[in-house]
Amino acid sequence: MVDVSQHELVPEHTVLEEEALEEVLEEYDIDRTDLPKIKRTDAALPDDAELGDVIKIVRDSRTTDQSVVYRYVVE
Repeated sequence: MVDVSQHELVPEHTVLEEEALEEVLEEYDIDRTDLPKIKRTDAALPDDAELGDVIKIVRDSRTTDQSVVYRYVVE
């Protein structure tokens, strides 16, 4: 079987550490549940991602070199 998370077209997905998460939530003045959702069954998620974690996704961007988005892991 193919490991989708290692495919060259899948952007980097990492579990955000609690300290970094607090900074992001404070910057945007939101709660973690206000973030867009990603399902725990998503093949691109790191193996150590658990329900309630926030995932940092770094994508290549034509205009800004890199784009960073955050997703909240749900069932």
